[in-house]
Amino acid sequence: MELGNVSQPVYGPGPQPPGSSTPGLVAMVHGFLRLVQPNALPAGGGCQPCALTPFFPLSQLLSYEVGFLVCAAIGLLFIILVPLFGCCFCCCRC
Repeated sequence: MELGNVSQPVYGPGPQPPGSSTPGLVAMVHGFLRLVQPNALPAGGGCQPCALTPFFPLSQLLSYEVGFLVCAAIGLLFIILVPLFGCCFCCCRC
C-alpha cells in the first residue's frame, strides 16, 4: 500500500452512484432532497470538545434545517387533520 505525499494529498473524483433501472425515480428523489435541503452545512460547524456551545449561530443552523422543519410541520398537520376530517365525514353524514 503506497501512501503517496501525505502533506499534499491528491484526491480523485468522488464515488459515483450506481446505475439505476429507474432513472426517473432517482431524479425525483434527488430533486426533492435539493428542495428540502438547498443550503450546505455552515462552515466550522460542530461542537467544541469540552463545551456545549456550537461554533455557528442558531440562525445558520435553522436556515440549514428549514426544509426538514417545513416537512415535519406538514407531516404533523396531516397526522392531525386526516383522522379529524375522516371522523367528521363518518359521524356527520346525513
